Amino acid sequence: MSDFYKLNDDHTVTQCSLDEWAETEEHKDRRVAYTELGTRRVSTVFLGFDHQFGDGPPLLFETMVFPSNSYADEYCEQYSTWDEAVAGHEATVKKFKDS
Repeated sequence: MSDFYKLNDDHTVTQCSLDEWAETEEHKDRRVAYTELGTRRVSTVFLGFDHQFGDGPPLLFETMVFPSNSYADEYCEQYSTWDEAVAGHEATVKKFKDS
């Protein structure tokens, strides 16, 4: 099986080949959420391929925190589903807003 996935319109994911992923995901908006917090940016996106390097469900979504003037990340968390990614984004925003 392939480690590539496409994001469906209902926010579920379907495993697919590299060619299918490239064809369907190339022009799709993969952003789940984006929040600016003063000197930081919180971005959550659909990755399109599995970042699970071991046992467990595929990790297909990722939240990263960046300083406003850089692309070097301060924080990263990964998730398996859209709903987990939305909840993770909200938790990350709260965590960095309160810090």
